[in-house]
Amino acid sequence: MSSSDSGPGSRKLDRVIAEANRSRAQRELGYRERALKIHPWICARCGREFTPRTVHQLTVHHRDHNHDNNPPDGSNWELLCIYCHENEHSRLLDHAAAVKAGVAQPVQQTTTYRPFANLKALLQGKEGKSPK
Repeated sequence: MSSSDSGPGSRKLDRVIAEANRSRAQRELGYRERALKIHPWICARCGREFTPRTVHQLTVHHRDHNHDNNPPDGSNWELLCIYCHENEHSRLLDHAAAVKAGVAQPVQQTTTYRPFANLKALLQGKEGKSPK
């Protein structure tokens, strides 16, 4: 260990890192508890059911991979068992590596399906009709 590792700058960095870790743990506790109250204790991928005794193996997965996006309705969360959660993140990393190697194409996030494209026309058609 060099003398620069034990100086005041190092202690300050240790405090900052410790505070960041505490903050992350606190944030995770909050959304995990909320997710467990909102969603059934079933893995969204494999369907495994959990009990109070095994719920520690159930994790919260952020669908958009943004851990700061925690809407109160839980729409960005899904509960996954530890195995499916690991698989989900491994697939993402594996695909990114394949794209970098030129073996796979990047995923296009655009969609062509427009569920409400004709809604205005449908609503205008009902305005002129009276209920029977």
